[in-house]
Amino acid sequence: MKSQSTLLGIVIALFLLVSSSMYIVDQRQKAIVFQLGEVVDVRTDPGLYFKIPMVQNVRFFDSRILTMDAEEPERYITSEKKNVLVDLFVKWRIIDVKQYFISVRGDEALARVRLAQTINSGLRDEFGNRTVHEVVSGQRDTIMETTRLKADTDARKIGVEVVDVRLKRVDLPQQVSESVYRRMEAERKRVANELRSTGAADSEKIRSNADRQREVILAKAYRDAQKIKGEGDAKATKIYAAAFQQNPEFYSFYRSLEAYKKSFHNKGDMMVLEPNSEFFKYLKNSGKNNN
Repeated sequence: MKSQSTLLGIVIALFLLVSSSMYIVDQRQKAIVFQLGEVVDVRTDPGLYFKIPMVQNVRFFDSRILTMDAEEPERYITSEKKNVLVDLFVKWRIIDVKQYFISVRGDEALARVRLAQTINSGLRDEFGNRTVHEVVSGQRDTIMETTRLKADTDARKIGVEVVDVRLKRVDLPQQVSESVYRRMEAERKRVANELRSTGAADSEKIRSNADRQREVILAKAYRDAQKIKGEGDAKATKIYAAAFQQNPEFYSFYRSLEAYKKSFHNKGDMMVLEPNSEFFKYLKNSGKNNN
């Protein structure tokens, strides 16, 4: 019985010894092996590893991309000496875990402070060389990329890579915003009035041109109509003349009939003439021929 208890104790001791000598590095981690407080090994690949129990210990670090988000918008000054409020976030990760431990003792809070100082310094330089319009819309991408490169150069000294610097929002302080909005509104109104004036002038010009073209078209049409009418009258006169020259007496008779017709168009028409008037020539002749 006693031997069995001793054997069981030995087995448990061996199990604890073996389990304490093994450690697993996850694919999302990097590890540093310490021996009596000194760095003796760095594990960057995932897998199962062994260490000397009671002598060596292992510390794990997150190798994933981490996010540093500003709690409050930071105030920067542009080249126009105007304040802007900038809200941003930074993506970073550990690339040299040994250098990271040596530089900031592996403390993520200290690494964040170092990154924040570097990025704020880079942004102050970038904003100080640009106007409000440029930082708000014109050169925003350039500012982010330039700041990232500067911050990454400094971050590598502590074993960190800056993956991205992103400006979420760039705003003006309240009092400055109101002034800018009023100026923008005035500018928009000026442009609108200018466009209205230009439109009215163009409209009047188009109307005047249309009226002029209308008058020209009507004048040409009247001219052509009169020309055609004159040509028609001339042709009709020529035809009448040719026809009436063949029998002048008949032409004179026809003209008299037309005159009678027009003179006595209505029943109430009255005409006072002498009996021997030339107007009754054919009436008289007509009566004599009947007798």
